[in-house]
Amino acid sequence: MSSRARLADIAAKAGVSEATVSRVLNGKPGVAEDTKQSVLTALDVLGFERPTRLRRRSAGLIGLVMPELINPIFPAFAQVIESALSQRGFTPVLCTQSPAGATEEEYVEMLLERGVSGIIFVSGLHADTGADHERYQALVERNLPVVFVNGWLPEVSAPFVSSDDNAAMELAVSHLVALGHRRIGFASGPERFIVVQRKLAGYRTIMKAQLGASDDDLDPLIALSMFGVEGGQAAAQQLLDAGVTAVVCGSDMMALGVIRAARQRGLRIPNDLSVVGYDDAPMMEFTDPPMTTIRQPVQAMGLAAVQSLLEEVRGHATPRTEFLFRPELVVRNTTGPAR
Repeated sequence: MSSRARLADIAAKAGVSEATVSRVLNGKPGVAEDTKQSVLTALDVLGFERPTRLRRRSAGLIGLVMPELINPIFPAFAQVIESALSQRGFTPVLCTQSPAGATEEEYVEMLLERGVSGIIFVSGLHADTGADHERYQALVERNLPVVFVNGWLPEVSAPFVSSDDNAAMELAVSHLVALGHRRIGFASGPERFIVVQRKLAGYRTIMKAQLGASDDDLDPLIALSMFGVEGGQAAAQQLLDAGVTAVVCGSDMMALGVIRAARQRGLRIPNDLSVVGYDDAPMMEFTDPPMTTIRQPVQAMGLAAVQSLLEEVRGHATPRTEFLFRPELVVRNTTGPAR
């Protein structure tokens, strides 16, 4: 395509003359700022590369550290956070851990070497009570802005953004009790994670309040395994043997494992077993049957994390506390009346 044709395309898209497009591209004076931005936007939309001096300058690099991308809830968080950072002129640097890859600590070192302006941690080692948390305090002490999503460290002076796990369990159990269920199981990952501890405490509290259950009654109805489909499948074996008619799960992926285990026993969902997931990760409305789940407010949480971090980056103090976001019950087709 000739340069003349490119000018004509850009001019038509921006609603200006070719002469104006030429002035913008060549850095000539006498063009209003709004008009200049219209031309540059047209350039971007049409896929043309901006001249070097007209390219956007990044306000800085922001690290985004995540445990993995297999569970679709993590790409959902990444998309919201990366989009919000880009819109505000910052360049996100996504660091994803894998069994054979770099550790969270190694990623942090790499990010510091690259001079990042701040780091957002999503469901990292800050959520693991068995991990060493001194590294986070060291980041705070060197005045590097950091924000943590889903996890709580009272000894670390930084903003935390979390989904309310107690409220999540109240929503899930209340829904199942309203459907006539009494033997309601709880399946989740290892207890060393703060989110599991909070969900478990919430489950016990609401089961006692609504059904008058004791801790001894509830112990056989609790199965803590690994996160993921396989962990859910393993937990389901124990819970089905205990005679549950419904299961509340710590993640949608675990819920899929519970459904798989139930079907292997010839049980129908939800006729014979009701299942509630957690996250409302992308695609859960398309499972068979579509998943009833507790939706994490990913959009609101991601934006809050970015806003808190950028306030810190700009030198403004933000509350060193935990911001709790209330989740939402999404009723689909994996729950039904108790048999």
